[in-house]
Amino acid sequence: MQRLFWLTGISVFISGLAIGQIKKQLIVEDNTSCETIHLQLKANRGSHFLKPSHNPEILSVFSNQEPGSYAHQFRKEIKGKVCEVTLALEDQASSGGFSQTISSKVFSYESTTSDKFWKMYLTDDKPYNLELSYGLGNANIDLSGLAVKNLKINTASADVLLGYQNGIENTVQMDTLLIKVDLGSVHTKNLSLAKTHYVYADVGFGNVTLDFSTQPIISNLIKGSVGAGNLVVLLPSSELTPVVVKIKDSWLCSIKMPANLKKTSSNTFANEAYLKDPSNALSFDLDVSMGNIIFKQVSHQ
Repeated sequence: MQRLFWLTGISVFISGLAIGQIKKQLIVEDNTSCETIHLQLKANRGSHFLKPSHNPEILSVFSNQEPGSYAHQFRKEIKGKVCEVTLALEDQASSGGFSQTISSKVFSYESTTSDKFWKMYLTDDKPYNLELSYGLGNANIDLSGLAVKNLKINTASADVLLGYQNGIENTVQMDTLLIKVDLGSVHTKNLSLAKTHYVYADVGFGNVTLDFSTQPIISNLIKGSVGAGNLVVLLPSSELTPVVVKIKDSWLCSIKMPANLKKTSSNTFANEAYLKDPSNALSFDLDVSMGNIIFKQVSHQ
């Protein structure tokens, strides 16, 4: 049986605080029948923060905005043991859609930062499948101690910081992490703590940094496609981590490798640890057209 809940006015959650102060916008209560939360979040602009919480609510949303300053769509639907939550936020002050905001970033010096911000909290008591989409602005996503089974991040022109900032690993093994960047950027921190089996990065004209500089907890397969953008991969300085890189490149691109990654065959590089024992390796399968791929070793001293 399916149960469908519609929010007719998000303003009913607004507290009576003064203008400019942070206000509670939305609380999504847990349901005991839900074993997994599928959360889809879309935002066209602004500053966004997503963090873990010990509270039981599966989604808590706070902001400094006033009723009527933004539009929204919200849906909560329970399908079997999965709770599907969709929240779309749109700044009504921005006109012209994504094409205009992206053009302004490319052809002008307009700042992408915003004094309008959203703070969102997820419970650490339930596992999530997350789909996060950002248009223009910035986002800071801290997944420390959460249970994330799958994660998709899509940024049109926003700058996103994703990581485990408190150093607390994902409490479940993640199956897939997918990152798609058009003109924006996604920079990761302590990505090994995600415990993900598969990482896929699709880079158009923007920038992606994949931070695998801490010792991997499980083996990873990282696939990437770079158009005219930049992909930077941070590797651990320890020679004990097996690393193999396969790259399909073109004469228009630029590739930089650290000295310990030796060319073993056409478009294939590996370190000594991989040649001795390829199990539990960081395996990269990359395709680049006109962009840049840079591998760096990072020391955590």
